[in-house]
Amino acid sequence: MPIVVACLGDSITEGSPHWDSRKRSGNPEGQWEHWAGRKHPELELRNFGIWGERTDEVAERFAEAVEGAEALIVQGGINDLAAGRAVEDAERNLLAMLERGRALGLRLAVCDVLPWNRGWPEHEAPIRALNERIRAFGVPLLPFHDTLEDPERAGRMKDEWTHDDGDHPSVAGYRRLGELAFRPPE
Repeated sequence: MPIVVACLGDSITEGSPHWDSRKRSGNPEGQWEHWAGRKHPELELRNFGIWGERTDEVAERFAEAVEGAEALIVQGGINDLAAGRAVEDAERNLLAMLERGRALGLRLAVCDVLPWNRGWPEHEAPIRALNERIRAFGVPLLPFHDTLEDPERAGRMKDEWTHDDGDHPSVAGYRRLGELAFRPPE
């Protein structure tokens, strides 16, 4: 039987703009879970991502997401920063979800926040500050930021790895996240 992994987050977990969780339609290749699942067929990656949600809103769906799961991946934070909320608020909410997962005996992993082309340069420092805090959580990190950051343009995704909206990865970007950044939760 496959290991059930709850993937809980915002639009990056959902696969926006390529996938719409509310309609359950779109291009599944625009989800990092699609690519991770191809590489790890022993896993059943359940997508609980919804576009536009802050970490407090993501946390409201925790119980539904972890039902029947053996592992949990938590992702989020960019919408908190975009809404002008403090880095500490996103940090607290992400850590609380991981602590709830730990209390349930789930295997855990956390994603850091992607570079944000449309939010650069204004949001680069808060993203880096939040990512530093996420790395200190003491759970396995899925390095989404570094996997998509353009080595020649700090704080931004490489053009071929970002969608035209400047907010989300392209299909090629999601593929990189699923194949290069993803590791099964420990």
